[in-house]
Amino acid sequence: MTDVTIYTQALCGYCTAAKRLLTSKGANLTEIDVTYDPEKRAAMRERAGGKNSTPQIFVGDTHVGGCDDLFALDERGELEPLLAS
Repeated sequence: MTDVTIYTQALCGYCTAAKRLLTSKGANLTEIDVTYDPEKRAAMRERAGGKNSTPQIFVGDTHVGGCDDLFALDERGELEPLLAS
């Protein structure tokens, strides 16, 4: 299964929902908390094409986007094949 990197911040319900879905799929998560770390947030922004909101989710090197994007991917049946690649 492909590794997943998720950039999060404290008290983010969308981050919690995304982590819950990914965990239910058996994903190997690496969580990077950007709450109080401007350098990590800047790295997230650069990697996510300028997006500053959390979560920002990457499956391998593929930028999935945020929580809504992740759930849409799952609804289309495309999340599990991506995780398996």
